Amino acid sequence: QVQLVESGGGSARAGGSLTLSCVVSGYDYFNRCLAWFRQAPGKEREAVAFSCTEGPRRYYYGYAESVKGRFLISQDATKNLLHLQMNALKADDTAMYYCATDPRVQRNQALSSEYQYWGQGTQVTVS
Repeated sequence: QVQLVESGGGSARAGGSLTLSCVVSGYDYFNRCLAWFRQAPGKEREAVAFSCTEGPRRYYYGYAESVKGRFLISQDATKNLLHLQMNALKADDTAMYYCATDPRVQRNQALSSEYQYWGQGTQVTVS
């Protein structure tokens, strides 16, 4: 059974930084895509960043335009960990953040695909 558990959310000042983590279990970590999404109250869910692996050493990354240059996604496949380092935070980054995965997702559609497995989310508030 695939499980994803996020942590690291909290409050930050505008311009500050936070790092989110996601522990993935029950999942073949290679040749898969993992992604971070967020949803603010009253807004649609938005894909933030993805990290796809092809084999044990090949990684691919992508970002939404709204976070490009500020957020950094990374993963440690040996520890089944996914991270999202968020820098230069803005009030607009306030949202519930989720990690997700789906073995069917390909990296060229990783920001636009529907994902099957989701974590419970972690709240990020920027003031």
